[in-house]
Amino acid sequence: MDNLYIGKESKISKVFSAQDVESFASLSCDINPVHLDEEYAKQTFFRKRIVHGFLYGSLISAIIGSKMPGHGSIYMHQEMNFKRPVYINEKVTAKVIITEIKPEKSLVFLDTFCYNDKNEIVIEGKAIIKRI
Repeated sequence: MDNLYIGKESKISKVFSAQDVESFASLSCDINPVHLDEEYAKQTFFRKRIVHGFLYGSLISAIIGSKMPGHGSIYMHQEMNFKRPVYINEKVTAKVIITEIKPEKSLVFLDTFCYNDKNEIVIEGKAIIKRI
């Protein structure tokens, strides 16, 4: 935890394709037609297919497990508030910011966000990570 400090942040971006959404639907068993059926989605207030929230939310996990705090990080808590939809082929950027560190308990507290390609917040949340 020596290289961690309050205010440190990390980002990652990805564009989710229709194939990504279909693969996630198969893996997660979430086959809601708003993700998979263009004709159905046209009839909703979204007007087109949307990416599963937990699929683009997984970018937060990618940062935590791979970049910051990185290897040896175990989720203790994750809060996600979904603010806007993400559409297929839209770039999503996740950002994680350290807000508190409790070295005596090996805990790291984070603010977690995802943004769309217009820089609008699509997920806002908090996480607690235990370092092992």
